[in-house]
Amino acid sequence: MPVSLNQILEMPNAALLAEQINSALEKEKAERNHFYKIVDTNKSAEFINGKIIFDLPDTFAENKVVGKLLSLLGTFVGKNNLGFVGQRTLLVSLTRNDYKPDICYFGNDKSKNFTKDFEFFPAPDFVVEVLSDSTAEKDRTTKFQDYAAHGVSEYWIVDARNETIEQYYLQNEEYGLLLKAKDGTINSVVLPDFKIQIRAAFDEQTNLEELKKLI
Repeated sequence: MPVSLNQILEMPNAALLAEQINSALEKEKAERNHFYKIVDTNKSAEFINGKIIFDLPDTFAENKVVGKLLSLLGTFVGKNNLGFVGQRTLLVSLTRNDYKPDICYFGNDKSKNFTKDFEFFPAPDFVVEVLSDSTAEKDRTTKFQDYAAHGVSEYWIVDARNETIEQYYLQNEEYGLLLKAKDGTINSVVLPDFKIQIRAAFDEQTNLEELKKLI
């Protein structure tokens, strides 16, 4: 269980803990600045809790799933002029960590401020992460907590190996599971009219059929 601020303030050594935390975070800043210098040449790198993390390359299945969902979401958002859909080379820079979500959506309220040279993006409204052996743990723990803390309203965790989608929605600053399924339909909360067959994330023919509906 995470320790709350009130619990820390009840500790007699709270001031000492604060000094130690501030010292550690100052050291992180130097490492984060180094990360920003190398991030252009290391497309898979993320900065998480003071460390530069390099992910392994995608499997064939993972890459296909990202492509299928990106085409569906990108088409829907683009056709209806609902904002901007980014993909994994885009850097989402939060208060402590820097992530490269597989797919992320920004509504017009945020995307209207993006310029051609924009590099450090705020918390998205909706994120999709496709699990891999090297990312599964952080997708389900660190990112799960951090996205919630920074107000990412909707979070999909997609398992390419087991062909399953989990849909989470932010309520009272915590994610609640709305759906975990292999088939049927999934309806976005952030984008209420974005409703697709779950199989469209994994099956070529179903994907094409859903794409035609969106076009």
